[in-house]
Amino acid sequence: MANMSLTKNPMPSQDPNVRNKNFSEVALGYTEEQALDEAQRCLNCKAKPCMTGCPVMVHIPEFIAEVAKGNFEEAYQIISNTSALPAVCGRVCPQESQCEKYCVRGKKGEPVAIGRLERFVADWHNAHATAAPAKPESNGHKVAVVGSGPSGLTCAGDLARKGYDVTVFEALHLAGGVLVYGIPEFRLPKAIVQKEVDGLKALGVTIATNTVIGRTISVDELMEEHGFEAVFIGSGAGLPMFMNIPGINYRGVYSANEFLTRINLMKAYKEDSDTPIQHPKKVAVVGGGNVAMDAARCAKRLGAEVYIVYRRGMEELPARKEEVEHAEEEGIIFKTLCNPVEIHADENDDVTSITCVRMELGEPDASGRRRPIEVPGSEFDIDVDCVIMSLGTSPNPLIKDTTKGLEINKKGGIVVNEDGLTSKENVYAGGDAVTGAATVILAMGAGKTAAKAIDEALSNK
Repeated sequence: MANMSLTKNPMPSQDPNVRNKNFSEVALGYTEEQALDEAQRCLNCKAKPCMTGCPVMVHIPEFIAEVAKGNFEEAYQIISNTSALPAVCGRVCPQESQCEKYCVRGKKGEPVAIGRLERFVADWHNAHATAAPAKPESNGHKVAVVGSGPSGLTCAGDLARKGYDVTVFEALHLAGGVLVYGIPEFRLPKAIVQKEVDGLKALGVTIATNTVIGRTISVDELMEEHGFEAVFIGSGAGLPMFMNIPGINYRGVYSANEFLTRINLMKAYKEDSDTPIQHPKKVAVVGGGNVAMDAARCAKRLGAEVYIVYRRGMEELPARKEEVEHAEEEGIIFKTLCNPVEIHADENDDVTSITCVRMELGEPDASGRRRPIEVPGSEFDIDVDCVIMSLGTSPNPLIKDTTKGLEINKKGGIVVNEDGLTSKENVYAGGDAVTGAATVILAMGAGKTAAKAIDEALSNK
């Protein structure tokens, strides 16, 4: 019997006034009963419009149909046929603007909670599966993957399943890329990421950490001296942007990248940390994307009063609606239609306040959003001892500067064709290193595309 409820099953979660003091996962996941009930909302449309919004083409109606029958492992196998990171995607994908956007149930009520069901299935599998994946027979070809973020892990996994000898090179001491350094524990537990990495190792993928491609070894050396027949560059976009305003170099001004990396990867908030981070009292986070929400919510968990300073209004915030709602519930204060113009400090160069100017929205600009315009004479100060800049990132120029014949665009992204092939023979790229900062699932889609192209190129040799 179909469930014709117009609303999704709500996601169980921690109480806001409890979770804003800990780093445990906010969303607790569906029970089996909730998953069965939600799955029965799916109409199993023949046209499968939901799939058109999925960059990795998960067979959504098929896996949900198995959930509705209580066949959770079968549902997992369907998802994993096309997605290398189902437990991750179920948590951090912007489902509302992708698969769920096209769900027929969304025309009269709320769409099916596709992302929540994907998370449930992946978590059920991780809790109950005991057998390690079978290691495929080697096909004799070697491929190097630079970066262990979502694009790199996806590319590595797809190639490993076809018998390729894959080595993933990671600059940091832990594999996972942005999944471990960028996304906080309360949104994506690191044990989940490690489970996915361990699954790739079981397939035969070698993970080489503490290896900076462009410093430790170059792309050219990987191919010329170490026998790799193809290289996939998924090095991400880790170079932060700052505002060109007075006071940007004072102590207590961070990029969101640094702030999140030190908290997520280095556990700098702990008292016994070797690399402790400031425990601020009042924080201004400049920006309105998901990264800004992550930084603000981390600062809140360090005990700070936190302001989000954003130059447009609440309706224009680029962050996921769910992340904004969670931030509001946790006590984050939104200062919208405001833009910083100067940061102030005391005689020791420690931040004391930030001056902002009020904005109003004019005509739409190139992004399609209404352009913010300063309101003359509207400056005001916010007393803070920490400012976190979350204004986007660009690809690190290191690989570009050390790789001969690699074409780069004006924004620092690697230029690729529709298959992910760069201007350099047998060198492919994808994810944030190509597009600049984007979503996890788009990066995964790029890794999948490149893996297919690499397989086609090398299998013909």
